[in-house]
Amino acid sequence: MKPVSHSRSRSESARASGAPRLAPPLLALSLAIMLAACSKPAPVAEAPREVVVLQAQQRNGAQGLHLPAEVQSRFVTAMSFRIAGQLVERRVHLGDAVRKGQVVARLDPADAEHNAASARAELASARQHLDAAEKQLKRDTEQARDNLISAQQLEQSQDAQAAALAQLKAAQARAAVAGNQRDYTSLVAEHDGVISAEQANTGDVLSAGQPVFSLAWSGAVDVVTDVADNQVARIRPGTQASVTLPALPGRTFSGRVREVSPAADPQSRTYRVKVTLEQPDAALRLGMTGEVAIAPAAQGQQEAQVMVLPATALFHKGDKPAVWVVRADGQLELRPVTVSAYGERSIALSQGVAADDKVVVQGVHTLTAGEKVKAIAPLHAEDFAL
Repeated sequence: MKPVSHSRSRSESARASGAPRLAPPLLALSLAIMLAACSKPAPVAEAPREVVVLQAQQRNGAQGLHLPAEVQSRFVTAMSFRIAGQLVERRVHLGDAVRKGQVVARLDPADAEHNAASARAELASARQHLDAAEKQLKRDTEQARDNLISAQQLEQSQDAQAAALAQLKAAQARAAVAGNQRDYTSLVAEHDGVISAEQANTGDVLSAGQPVFSLAWSGAVDVVTDVADNQVARIRPGTQASVTLPALPGRTFSGRVREVSPAADPQSRTYRVKVTLEQPDAALRLGMTGEVAIAPAAQGQQEAQVMVLPATALFHKGDKPAVWVVRADGQLELRPVTVSAYGERSIALSQGVAADDKVVVQGVHTLTAGEKVKAIAPLHAEDFAL
């Protein structure tokens, strides 16, 4: 038998197993691809987040206040009947002008007229009793002078006359009250003005003193506004003010602060301020809205400087106000501040921010302390105008 070589046996085994035979260059390429697939890609550095920033504007702390306001009558009184009864007639309605002495409503007068008639009858009876008692006293006095009657009988006549006189005075008082109650069935305007509210309808049974209308007096008007507790200390009675109204464009009305409420409203926690106009105008209508600019109250020393920022920059650190400041290294810092005044679109800070600080004014609720950011200016600067 002819012997078989080992090399041939290996090749035949390879062909039998079906394994492909790779050339050395292809084998090196395959190994390189496998190594590249197993290696991790190099990390890509994330770009810093862009944030909109502004620098605070430095202003004098004695800047005036600009507040929304409304024109109201200085005096508004509730119109009500002095007696109880059923409302049978209303002669005016909301917005009607009334004159002093004008009848605006009536109650059913039947019961009041019966009481007045009864009081008049009692008064007439009391007069008759007094007349009879005076005549009897006159006769007894003449008879006592002639010693025809005893002194005791004369005293009885005097007592009867005094009692009749007292009864007459009481009857007169009751008749006067009954007459007034009859007159009180008509509700009369005590001042010129405008009906500003209606609180009762025809047919309602009213108690004494229950409001039927509200009457805004004609004449003096006030411009009324509300201020926060950190602003009320800057306002004093007599402070100058100016009022502008969109309903009367191009006109400015001068006035002075007449009254500052000593206590805050229990619901809104604000203080009511009333401004009296120096020259009221007939064009002013109750309920008109506008803006009142109140000058700063005079101080003994100059007010400290404050930094003004858009209100959108305000955040919080715990229960204290704070703002986000971009440091020189590009990281965010949450810095506590002291707010001296709140405006309609701005805040005034007395501490915490310098003039060269870059303060974030947009998206403050999405930031994290220490975050790396890129400061950019606002695209539309007018959106952050102070």
